[in-house]
Amino acid sequence: MNKKLCIAGGCGLAALMVSCAWGAAPLNYPNKPVRFIAANSAGGGLDIVARALSPKLAAVFGYQVVVDNRAGAAGSIASEITAHAPKDGHTIMTGSLGGLAVNTNLYKGLNYHPLRDLTAITFATSSSNVLVVNPSVPAKSVQELIALARAQPGKLTYGSSGAGNAGHLAGELFKSMTKTDMVHVPYKGGAPAMIDLIAGQVQLVFSSAPTAVPQVKAGKIRALAVTTLKRSTVLPELPTIAESGLPGYEADNWYGVVTTAGTPRAIIDYLNTEIVRALQSPEVKQLLFNQGLEVRTSTPAEFGAYMKSEFDKWAKVIKDAGITAN
Repeated sequence: MNKKLCIAGGCGLAALMVSCAWGAAPLNYPNKPVRFIAANSAGGGLDIVARALSPKLAAVFGYQVVVDNRAGAAGSIASEITAHAPKDGHTIMTGSLGGLAVNTNLYKGLNYHPLRDLTAITFATSSSNVLVVNPSVPAKSVQELIALARAQPGKLTYGSSGAGNAGHLAGELFKSMTKTDMVHVPYKGGAPAMIDLIAGQVQLVFSSAPTAVPQVKAGKIRALAVTTLKRSTVLPELPTIAESGLPGYEADNWYGVVTTAGTPRAIIDYLNTEIVRALQSPEVKQLLFNQGLEVRTSTPAEFGAYMKSEFDKWAKVIKDAGITAN
């Protein structure tokens, strides 16, 4: 019986006896290098998380943990590869809102479903989008922006880095909850959206913190609030949209770690324990914090339930707003 694996996986005594008696985990997991897929290109947020974790995990596993960048289709390519990998825990993936909760509702013909074909291991990080406006916009608060939008239906424009991304969905949720009419202007990336915001071509953007903060500090744009339910430790001075008069508003730029559905529970528990341990290490927390990412960990069940809640939430937003993506 693989008692060491079960103990490392954080099992209680009863769970240890059951999982070991059932032989749920191989005696020698891992028995080869582990493939750690990052659902974006080198230097992106998911890649940063995977590369921060890989040496920590390799030291525990005794095998290489190889980061494999699989960018494209807003995370769908990486998610599909992981969904169809062997069910042995040797392929894990860092994924985000798109691949793990949104894309199935946006793109036709995807060859995976995140809630059926992927299994949650843990949250990894959380980061806020920042609601920022051009200085010419007279609103100095979320409530003033809502009042302005209601007074000028269809006049305000907001930019994003593309249809269906986190910034676009944050804007559509804002419109839905405030019963306002603002025009979405999609760009091919966050940088061109920010350039046009500074130039006054669009009035507001729900921007990623790394893109927005330097421009806020330079006085080129004005920040009103963050989109997460709790204040960001990266931007503690900014209120949340929820506390600014829109209770329940939450649009979290979250990352998590998943593997192939059907992987034995004892392996998932073991991976959860070791990945959470690595994420909570001071050096990894600081590295990710420097990138505007707050470490956020969980049990597999907690992350799985959150993926389901995000899937249902954004499916409604996408349907109600008639959002499509090519």
